[in-house]
Order: sequence, then structure tokens, then C-alpha cells
Amino acid sequence: MILGAHLSIAGGLERALIEAGEYGFDAVALFLRNQRQWAAPPLSDQTVEVFGRLRRELNIQAVVAHGSYLLNLAGEGEVHRRSMEAMIDDLDRCRRLGIEDLVIHPGSCPDEQAGLTRIARAVRDLLKTSPGPVRVLLETTAGQGASLGWRFEHLAEMIHRCRRSARVGVCLDTAHVFAAGYDIRTAEAYEQTMSQFERIVGLERLHAVHVNDSTRELGSRVDRHAHVGRGRIGLAGFRCLVNDPRLARVPLILETPKGADDRGRDWDAVNARRLRRLRRRPGRSTSAARS
Repeated sequence: MILGAHLSIAGGLERALIEAGEYGFDAVALFLRNQRQWAAPPLSDQTVEVFGRLRRELNIQAVVAHGSYLLNLAGEGEVHRRSMEAMIDDLDRCRRLGIEDLVIHPGSCPDEQAGLTRIARAVRDLLKTSPGPVRVLLETTAGQGASLGWRFEHLAEMIHRCRRSARVGVCLDTAHVFAAGYDIRTAEAYEQTMSQFERIVGLERLHAVHVNDSTRELGSRVDRHAHVGRGRIGLAGFRCLVNDPRLARVPLILETPKGADDRGRDWDAVNARRLRRLRRRPGRSTSAARS
């Protein structure tokens, strides 16, 4: 299991790596800039050098960048232009930092087909403009409002329109797919959902998983994250996730709420401990893994 969390870059990009090391994580997700502003200061050579050195020293196996919340590749006019400029910059930052994957929310558009077409064309153009090997990972969404990417068919269509480039993949968010109507609460339901994903999208496209429980019910299409086992998915669903051999090399990234529980324990540490305890070990039964 390659486990990590989305961590803060306050004080510098390297702070996320340092914090990941303190948690004992193998992976980390981070923003490359202030996610609520279009403009960003240039990336210095010193930052690149420090980031690479710390990653090696801390043995962080996977680093996943997350695109700005302002991005909307399905938009038109100024929003689309700014989204493209920000994506070009983020892809270049990933390349210089040695980050393998850039996760983005596909976009939002009331016209589903027009939006999917715009997103696919934008990603195709971005890959032409930005040299490899950085991959763009389309994140599954909850389907809130006019957001696209909440159906596996949306992802498959966008990948197909990108000529099935190896540089286009998927980040599966557990809370989002659950809110979108894909059940993962039991072993049977989990296997059915993953089989659908494999048939429609392809597991070879899955390069990251955001691990979140959901405060809202199955099919609500409302994006509300909860702590592992504290929402509508429950521990049984996450037990299936962490013991799925197909995901052994896929980074599992916590995006659960930050802060401390009522005993003063850091929530990222609590959630990570729950996932680790759900992992089966030789000689242990499934029932022995308790949070």
C-alpha cells in the first residue's frame, strides 16, 4: 500500500514533503500554487533542487500535484483561456519538480457533450504544447451542479478523444464516486463498481485514489468529505480498497478534513492508522483488522 495525504505547502513546496516524512507516508499530494489565484510567482531553481533532494532523502515514492480549483477546461472565453495558461504552467512546474501526475477536475458545463468535447480538445492541445512525461489525471467528480466526470462513461469518452494517450489517466475519489451513485460499501458492491471501471475506463488508467468517506448518501451527487469510517461508506468499503491487489502500486491519498479529533489527535494520523489497520497481514483474518 502506497499511502499519503494532501498536505499544505504553506512555507514552501518542500513543507509538504517534510510533513509527509513526519507522518511516515510513502506518497504526498500538494498544490503547486495558491489554488484560489490565477497568478503564481515563478518556480526558482533553488526550490527545484531542494524539492528533489528532500524527496530522495525521505524516500517519497509518489508525488501527485493537484490543479487549481479555478480551472475549468469545459468553460469558454476568458475562463478557458486562463485555465489553459494555468495548466501549461502547472505541467511545466511538474516536469521541473519531477512530479509524475497532475490531477484536475475535468470541468463544468451545462451542455454535457459540448463540455466533454472542450475538455478533451484542451487536454489534447496541452499535451502537444507541454513535453512529457507528466500525466494529466482526470478526477472522478460527485456530479454536483454541472460538473462533468461523474460517470465512468465521461472519463472513457474524454480519454478516447485524447486518442487514448498514455499521458491521460484517472484519479478515483471514493467520496465522489459514491455520491455519483457507485456503491463501494460492501465487498460485492466494491467489486461490481471496480469491474465497471475496468470495463468502461480500464484499470491501467488508474494512477491515484483520493481516499475519503462521504457525509452524504449514495447517489446524492453532493461532494462532502468525511473521515475514514465516519461517513456513509463505512470501514468495510475501505477494507476492500486497501486490500485490493490491483491497487498495490496506486498511491492512496487522504483528502479527509484537517484538524484534530476530540482527543487532540491529528486527523491525518488517525485516518492513516485506520487504513493501515484494515490491511490484512499474513496469519490475520479480515475480522482482526479493526480501527
